[in-house]
Amino acid sequence: MSACGECIFKKVGRLNSARRSCQSAKQAAKVIQELRQYHAQDLLLKAAGMARSTFYYYLKKAGHHDKDSDVKRMIETIYHQHKGRYGYRRITDALRNGGLQINHKRVARLMHECGLKSLVRVKKYKSYKGQQGKIARNLLNRKFKAKKPNQKWVTDVTEFNVAGSKLYLSPIMDLYNGEIISYNISQQPTFHQTMDMLEKALRKLPENSKPILHSDQGWQYQMREYQNKLRKRRIRQSMSRKGNCLDNASMESFFAILKSEMFYLRKFASIEVLKTHIDDYIYYYNNERIKQKLNGLSPVQYRTQAA
Repeated sequence: MSACGECIFKKVGRLNSARRSCQSAKQAAKVIQELRQYHAQDLLLKAAGMARSTFYYYLKKAGHHDKDSDVKRMIETIYHQHKGRYGYRRITDALRNGGLQINHKRVARLMHECGLKSLVRVKKYKSYKGQQGKIARNLLNRKFKAKKPNQKWVTDVTEFNVAGSKLYLSPIMDLYNGEIISYNISQQPTFHQTMDMLEKALRKLPENSKPILHSDQGWQYQMREYQNKLRKRRIRQSMSRKGNCLDNASMESFFAILKSEMFYLRKFASIEVLKTHIDDYIYYYNNERIKQKLNGLSPVQYRTQAA
């Protein structure tokens, strides 16, 4: 054996004596792999004190490709696209919508490995009720499912506090797909706000549609002008029982989601900034945010697909 060869075997031998961890074993396997084109593999393994099975284990591991790397990149893209609002179930739906058949448990595991966790924690909130009085019958009666668009509508008002000022959101939701079909944002919970919201919804309502419009017992829903407008379009008015928020649970749920996914995640310098973010979020909610109960589609996608 040449002097050079002896040096090489001494080097491998030193790796054997120094090998006390997986990292040093990995290094020894790498050296053997480099040298086996010049020397007998069995001699190198003997000098390193390494079993053949151990050598092949590290050899295989060195050439191993993370089979989940592409999926992880897709998960990270969806997660950041939706600003951390999606948990593993909704990300699973998004991946499936893109043509990837994947189990939600695998998505949860990969998100954990990537350090990704939904930022959203739904908090309880109080919607603005205003002065209450006369009520209409509860026609909705907690039957929140609708078989077609414009069959059942719900409405309410919620309040935001920002920098010492208040902002009020008044939307109408279609229970068929949870779509917000109209809304008004105002610094005061005025009757004009309610009527503007209603007029916007009526402009979208087909002539032959006669939905139920359900609300709480707020004063604005008892005004004669409001009720006359409903009768003129043959819309049936429905109201929750006094102090019973579960009678309008779908609207309450939307407000909770809106505040958890948008309002509670950051601080707003002014009500003008908040108003812009509410506009953006409602567009996102209608057009991009998928729901499991809508077969992994957004409200607009679900309505369009069913048409």
